[in-house]
Amino acid sequence: MAKPTRYSPEVRERTVRLVLEQCENHGSEWDTIVSIAAKVGCSAETLRRWVRQYQTDHGTRAGVTTEDKARLRELEREVYVLRRSNEILRKAAAFFAQAELDRPSKR
Repeated sequence: MAKPTRYSPEVRERTVRLVLEQCENHGSEWDTIVSIAAKVGCSAETLRRWVRQYQTDHGTRAGVTTEDKARLRELEREVYVLRRSNEILRKAAAFFAQAELDRPSKR
């Protein structure tokens, strides 16, 4: 289960846009992040991660997009369920095969 988020997606998006717009007014991206993070009330590292993920999602930075991560999680969950189902079916088949062998012949 996902941890509840303290900041809404709208606040995150606005904050990231603000960082990207204000980068030219500060000495570096980090200075911009530290300045805006203090105003928003989140840590600078959290805001840095938001900016990096935004850049990845919009193709300006290499990495796995949020959409791809969600799809990967979904596929991993599906693989887990299928493997568990296969194991159950394998054990059931072995059980019934053994029961068939133990049954007396009708000759």
